[in-house]
Amino acid sequence: MSTKTNSKPEPKIPVLVIFAPTASGKTALTRELFSPQGSHFILNAEVISADSQAVYKEMDIGTAKPDKSLCNEIPHHLINLLNPDQQYNVSDFVDEADEACQQIYSRGRLPVVCGGTGFYVRNFLYGVAPTPISDEKLRNELNERIAREGNEALYQELKKIDPESAEKIHPNDAYRICRALEVYYLTGQKRSSFKPEGQGQLRSKYDFLFIVLEPQREVLYERIRQRVDMMFDAGLENEVRSLIAKGYTKETPGMKAIGYSEWFESNNIEEIREAIKHHSCKYAKKQYTYIRDIPGSTVIDFSGSEEDFEKITGLIKQNFARYFY
Repeated sequence: MSTKTNSKPEPKIPVLVIFAPTASGKTALTRELFSPQGSHFILNAEVISADSQAVYKEMDIGTAKPDKSLCNEIPHHLINLLNPDQQYNVSDFVDEADEACQQIYSRGRLPVVCGGTGFYVRNFLYGVAPTPISDEKLRNELNERIAREGNEALYQELKKIDPESAEKIHPNDAYRICRALEVYYLTGQKRSSFKPEGQGQLRSKYDFLFIVLEPQREVLYERIRQRVDMMFDAGLENEVRSLIAKGYTKETPGMKAIGYSEWFESNNIEEIREAIKHHSCKYAKKQYTYIRDIPGSTVIDFSGSEEDFEKITGLIKQNFARYFY
């Protein structure tokens, strides 16, 4: 005689995911909602940075990392993990964000995944798509080509082969350009054709609330331009010069970021300043391509108004009341 056991499903972990490009107000939002000193404090939380460059040490001003006072008020994760010459990819991010979510919730706090790297946010929500393992010989050949021919040549090659992937990759991102080409030459399939299992459905281990901050475009661009000026006033040039003096070059993974790569293209400070503003505005627009079609997202034209805070507070209470209230 056989007996049946009813296995209960694993309890879900509540996770607030906030996508917001640079200068959109996400730091002020998290401080208001999750710092005991915030006027709209709602509950205790810990922030998991979804910023691909915040993982690098010594790159503070150009990446607009949260300052020490904010980190003392609200614990932050996945910042200052690596030296600038170390590679960090989306699989690393998802694995470490998963671990952080579990630990944060076990402490009775809300995990908040927050940042502007749309590629990271998308893969955290859906899971990382399986792709072929790297082929060392082919990877070396592509790296040699990119050193010889330059990023732009291989980027144009990728645009012809896999325009969907190319649209989502910055022309200076040599690592991801090479990876997309490598997948195609290994399999004959586009990198964009590899989808996570259960594509179209968010990962079931989490109870997501996904909020997208989308300020009016021209307002955002003006904020970005002001943010770049503030970075220069805060000592961005000294930060970059110090990194270069330590031997980091334009091929160093961390130095390929906007705010750093431009220093290898010109010796004119004002040209560099304007290039960073231009690239930052262009990047902000491009980052939304990763999260446009994600179901269940709440898009907020965020200006930092009282109405905005009340709306977001209401969403959090509505979605997560059974966990924390």
